[in-house]
Amino acid sequence: METEKEVPQNEIIQKTPWRALAAYWILGLCNNYGYVVMLSAANDILHKQTEQMTATKNITNSTGNPERDCNYISTGAILLADILPSLTIKFISAFLPFYVNVRVAICVFLASGGFILVAFSTQQWMSILGVVVTSLSSGLGEATFLQYSSFFDRDVISTWSSGTGGAGIAGALSYAALNALGLRTALLIMLVVPVTMGIAFWIILPKPVKTYSSVVAQSKSKKLVFKEKLLLLPGLLQYMIPLGLVYLFEYFINQGMYELINFENIFLDKAEQYRWLQVDYQVGVFISRSSVNILHIEKIWILSVFQFINVILFTTEAIFYYIPSFWIVLALTLWEGLLGGGAYVNTFYKISTKTTEARKEFSLGMTSFADAVGITLAGVFAILVHNSICGLPKPQRFSI
Repeated sequence: METEKEVPQNEIIQKTPWRALAAYWILGLCNNYGYVVMLSAANDILHKQTEQMTATKNITNSTGNPERDCNYISTGAILLADILPSLTIKFISAFLPFYVNVRVAICVFLASGGFILVAFSTQQWMSILGVVVTSLSSGLGEATFLQYSSFFDRDVISTWSSGTGGAGIAGALSYAALNALGLRTALLIMLVVPVTMGIAFWIILPKPVKTYSSVVAQSKSKKLVFKEKLLLLPGLLQYMIPLGLVYLFEYFINQGMYELINFENIFLDKAEQYRWLQVDYQVGVFISRSSVNILHIEKIWILSVFQFINVILFTTEAIFYYIPSFWIVLALTLWEGLLGGGAYVNTFYKISTKTTEARKEFSLGMTSFADAVGITLAGVFAILVHNSICGLPKPQRFSI
């Protein structure tokens, strides 16, 4: 493999950082954009090919109580389609040869294909396939760009995280805004995003200042390297477990409880409430993912405790409808997003600053597997709990 030329230190300081930082912000935005859009569109995707619901408005059950307005299947099903491929590719890619240009080209291709498949789908399996393809792009991209960040200044982790947080706002907000044009038109307009990813990587991002010597050394003895990677896994659990728990709790809320929380006779209908809760959550994620240089949190496990408290609040609200105002739910949703984004950025920043250079690339890529595990479990639990709550009578909400 060709080695990098030595770059004078003053040139590194003056020319490299801003391009790398800007490029990584854009890459974070583009990589997570499709993932967020598919989750924001989950309710509409299910409605698009589902002709009837298990419970519809104004229908009562045998007890005389009104039944809940529920989808036939939870948006947790879309979550599983959106995360299982990502889970798989994140785990596998950490052990595969690091051909970064090939990986990025695959990401751009898959992201474009996902938007097109969902836009032109006529059956539910086509929509799910589009979500799966988008998930593969996002998962491969996250693992690849986090690994590649080890060749740049550590602050690219901060801008990457901020960009992924920005994807949350941009994806959820643009989908909510463009939805008036129709699902197909909205998704086709979004094809500009994978194109922008390619521009950011191949044009804006400079060649890495650090050399690929570590990668060359690894390729000389693949069996030894593989064993070394396996031995690193126990040490990474201190990062992976808290991060995985935070994501388990927050995605259980997002894809299991949001669609069951409904305020009637307000300025937003049920579908709009779901979409704007997603936007609100992503605002919290963006704020916290952009905050690591201002506020650095060492004890990530504390965030998982707070997120579990949120699970209790949102689940009991979905069952009993005891929160009197939609604005209170919005405030709790913002807090939920702050916790999730804070766990993400502080985990990877901690790895980038406390892990040796030789271990950093694998550690960053492998730890990204933890949030995918948490999200996968959240999808399973969300479907089970969602269906149980759907079978309960619809309560009367106390209003102020």
